[in-house]
Amino acid sequence: MDSPLGAEDAEVKLAGIREREEEDVAHILSDKYGLAYADLSLGEIDSDALRLIPQETARLAEAAAFAKNAKDLSLAVHNPNNPALTKLREGLVERGFSVQEFLVSKKSLDRVLERYNDLSFTTESKAGSFNVAPETLEKLSQEIGTRKALEKELDATTELKALDRVTHIFELILAGAFTLRASDVHFEPREDKTLLRLRIDGLLSDVYFFDPATYHQINSRIKLLSGVKLNVTNRAQDGRFSITKGTTQIEMRVSFIPGNYGESIVMRILDPEATKVSYKELGIHPKLLARLETEIRRPNGMLLTTGPTGSGKTTTLYSFLREIHSPETKIITIEDPVEYHLEGVVQTQVEGTKYTFAEGLRSIVRQDPDIIMVGEIRDGETANIAIQAALTGHFVFSTLHTNDAAGTFPRLVDLGADPKSFGSSVTVSMAQRLVRKLDPEKRKERPLTAEEKKMIDKVFAPLADKSLIPEKIDTVWEPAPANEDETGYKGRVGLYEAIFMDDELATFLRDNPSENEIAKLAAKQGYLTMAQDGIIKALNGITSLSEVAASVDLPRA
Repeated sequence: MDSPLGAEDAEVKLAGIREREEEDVAHILSDKYGLAYADLSLGEIDSDALRLIPQETARLAEAAAFAKNAKDLSLAVHNPNNPALTKLREGLVERGFSVQEFLVSKKSLDRVLERYNDLSFTTESKAGSFNVAPETLEKLSQEIGTRKALEKELDATTELKALDRVTHIFELILAGAFTLRASDVHFEPREDKTLLRLRIDGLLSDVYFFDPATYHQINSRIKLLSGVKLNVTNRAQDGRFSITKGTTQIEMRVSFIPGNYGESIVMRILDPEATKVSYKELGIHPKLLARLETEIRRPNGMLLTTGPTGSGKTTTLYSFLREIHSPETKIITIEDPVEYHLEGVVQTQVEGTKYTFAEGLRSIVRQDPDIIMVGEIRDGETANIAIQAALTGHFVFSTLHTNDAAGTFPRLVDLGADPKSFGSSVTVSMAQRLVRKLDPEKRKERPLTAEEKKMIDKVFAPLADKSLIPEKIDTVWEPAPANEDETGYKGRVGLYEAIFMDDELATFLRDNPSENEIAKLAAKQGYLTMAQDGIIKALNGITSLSEVAASVDLPRA
């Protein structure tokens, strides 16, 4: 006689056979009706697609939308002969949707219909936009104050059996990124799991591991929002979408690249609030700031800021543009891409080989601007057009990739620019780095070591204006986090240096001198180098000596 356990096992097997038979029948009927077949027992149901059809209408027509990409809609149909289906189909077409019907089993349709009872608390999201109710974001932000709290919330959410758990997970990731002030969200697939990392204050932090199935669903959701192709996994794709956060629209720039174990995703968070900081709050030394305030108001010339990717160059230039913008001036930019929108400024974006920096700059000059911003000078043609624009009554802002301010001029020569034109065109050459700021509540003071004092003396030795050196050079500050989840840092501040064009420098540059020779001559101008600026900030407790050493070259004692 079978045991109760054996009977239970037999019942489970029987149910499995019935389900397979039901799917087989649906598959056969799909050929009869000329429809594609779909098994929705495992796939993700798109809540935005589901919202397009009221629940009562879907149940009456025995049909429901389960996927949507722009105006392409996938419709799960159980009974093609249902008279209510015709009316539903016509209504969707009238609303501009291109409908593809899939024949599904009753089990698949029931799963989609159950989804109505478990819709996410997000408001409608679509390709290019993801809207979270303000109260939801506020609630999540309050619950996720630390990385450990975010990890705990993700643990609880990934274990849910709810059909919309992926949407909840995505909401948690975004809320966590906003609360922890992350600039980027990274998904890095490995052999058996995918690592979620956040870049906070310039440094990446490991946050969570997702299983492959969950990551696949997150990947699909991000692709749908970003407007890229879901079925392309073997080449790089770029997309973007926006998130409504209260009254602010936050842009997310998304990059997908193929890897050994799946697609790696990086989402750059472009918060417009980050660029609204005044140039006076960037951390520029008062003496340098006073000179820059004069230089950026010149009727013509060029200000170039240099530094590696992520050193805050765009934020610096935007802060200058906002300061000098007025109804009497016309400002046009050409960027790759336009990351932040500036009110009252005409912003254009490069597009492959159709609209390059050089071509765009040539066109912009014909638009009668007063001020031009070029996202980056990458080639000789762009460099020469920018120099000509600076010589003919325009003020040009742009960026270069060099290590310091003195390296600007040899870099322009490498690109094919004539060094004899620098004296009349390039008025300011800047360089910058970003370092983490010490949290005033999580720092401690310590005495300098003898070796550190010698190193600091070497850094200040070439400085022409000795009045800029602090009187007290005995102690520095370092982070003192209260627990392992803290770093002792909060936010970032810039280290800056600048070289200003004068007659002596203009004559000197005509012979194409080396970077070191330019730096020695520029030291006579009496402004701080990035290393000197960093040391002063470390002595004043704004940042730590280790942060400065990680960002700029400091001499050995």
